[in-house]
Amino acid sequence: MVHAYIMVKAAAVTDGIDHLKEELLALDNGIESAHIVAGDIDFIVKVDVGTPADVKDIAGGIQAVQGIEDTQTYIAMD
Repeated sequence: MVHAYIMVKAAAVTDGIDHLKEELLALDNGIESAHIVAGDIDFIVKVDVGTPADVKDIAGGIQAVQGIEDTQTYIAMD
């Protein structure tokens, strides 16, 4: 099992940050949780999948969501 955390920065969202969180969770592709946070990023998304390639696919799916500006992915080493 591969555990990863994806830091997500949102662009200006017309429907609201809560709606964007619902869209991320609706992707249903290995995302375990998404938390709205304060700071330089807007969400921390936790991912549990089978391979590092799956993490890449999820990050690509997140980037395709309308209103997402940028992501940074961190794979847990333990």
